Amino acid sequence: MLDTWSHSKMRFAKHLGIMPGIFIYASIALVSAQAQSGWHVEKAIQVGGIGGMDYLTVDPATHRLYVPRSTHTLVIDAVSGKTLADIPGQKIAHGVAIVPNLNRGFITDGGGNGSVTIFDLKTNAVLGVIAAQPDADGIIYDPGSDRILISAGDSNNLITFKPNIDPKSGKIEAPIMLGGAPEFLAADGMGKVYVNLKDKDNVAVVDLKSRKVIAHWPVSPGGAPVGLAIDTQHHTLIIGCRKPQRMIVMSTENGKVLNDLPIGAGVDATKVEGAEAFASCGDGTLAVISKSSAGKYEVAQSVKTARGAKTMGIDTTTHKIYLPTADFEEPKPDASGRPAPKPGTFKILVVSR
Repeated sequence: MLDTWSHSKMRFAKHLGIMPGIFIYASIALVSAQAQSGWHVEKAIQVGGIGGMDYLTVDPATHRLYVPRSTHTLVIDAVSGKTLADIPGQKIAHGVAIVPNLNRGFITDGGGNGSVTIFDLKTNAVLGVIAAQPDADGIIYDPGSDRILISAGDSNNLITFKPNIDPKSGKIEAPIMLGGAPEFLAADGMGKVYVNLKDKDNVAVVDLKSRKVIAHWPVSPGGAPVGLAIDTQHHTLIIGCRKPQRMIVMSTENGKVLNDLPIGAGVDATKVEGAEAFASCGDGTLAVISKSSAGKYEVAQSVKTARGAKTMGIDTTTHKIYLPTADFEEPKPDASGRPAPKPGTFKILVVSR
């Protein structure tokens, strides 16, 4: 049965000479389009297999996803969802950085004394493994300094080396002590690196030329900073904090906190894309932060994703967001106290708009 609104629309349609059925169909289509105008989960790429999950890296030129799975790293075609390669040999794989002009990729392995696996981007063959530092974790490539940069949590330092390092016998440069346990990091391309120190509730500012920490900037009213991204256009850091659950927008010029915004629980990654920033949280939410013309940041949307989807990568050409997760067992936590993933349920959520 049609409601009063529908009857009135049908009468209006007849007045315009439009078939009522067509009008109703168009109205439904319009409502549906409006409902999908924001960010939403488009689909899930079912991957399966064994292993945990950590930082996901996207190559926007090839639309490949590099996905660490504890003891191995998957290479997945983002368009077809097909697994193209499986790079073995890690103990605790954390993240991947790629340097396309050298045709090289780098995987951090936090197991044992820490190491970095170097592989060929075209063949995905392992070229070599170099020694790093215990708990080699977050990794990025900084074109400005032409350095691979790695946060080593248990070692409290920043690892640096040139990406053209000899994969068989090369050695890292002298580590830079940070004064706390680092999580993720970001570089401005002009000689400075910013590193979250989770246990100190601040951001360490590193000058790569002098290879020294030149400042520690508090993230208060946030705490336990984990996710970190840089917006070089607006000279800001986007910091995801766990205790309390806040996104901090901080000036890269002086460390001033410009905005303090609520996000979900269990954040692990933040990203910047255009005029928006994102925080992926393990409670199954993706916070979307927008910047107004007046320069103020605000929460524009909270996208329902899935439990455990706490890291992400963004394809800057298709503007799609990829979040790894799995289905979890409630009553059987693993040794770390975290809910154990159900075997074979690993997947990657695709968020678009």
